[in-house]
Amino acid sequence: MIALSVLFWMYLLLFGIIGALRGWAKELLVLFSLVLALFLDAVIIKFIPGVATSLALQTEITQFSVRSLLFFLLAFFGYSTPVVAPLFADKARRERLEDMLLGLFLGVINGYLLIGTIWHYLHVSGYPIAGIFPPESQSVLDMLDYMPPELVGPPYIYFGLGITFIFVIVVFL
Repeated sequence: MIALSVLFWMYLLLFGIIGALRGWAKELLVLFSLVLALFLDAVIIKFIPGVATSLALQTEITQFSVRSLLFFLLAFFGYSTPVVAPLFADKARRERLEDMLLGLFLGVINGYLLIGTIWHYLHVSGYPIAGIFPPESQSVLDMLDYMPPELVGPPYIYFGLGITFIFVIVVFL
């Protein structure tokens, strides 16, 4: 049996390697899609009447599945190669080392956002999947306070979404 904290760090390393191979332009678009997913989750749960109560009435596995599905869908579409990324391909080829390092950095952030959010949803729903047990170590439980929905939840995610869209307008248009 492997601890969830070990899996978390392994996935951060894996996402960093993927980010270094894909480059910063593609990873930046993934970052935008993950920030959008966090924003949508916060807005849907907080501001759409009845969603929070109807979700709370469901089983734990359904709660985890619904929230994770939205996040995975936006991550999937973020990782599928978009049309905008080839615009930066020529510049990225000229500066290959810088592109890899920035891609590595953004890949680790994307891994943190994706895996950290899924772990948070798993923790909030009470670890409903068979074979996955809650962490027993207090240091790992303290780590859960720094997962993305806790750390960048409302109102910070609203500012984060605004900053990402300003970045999209300035850089990509």
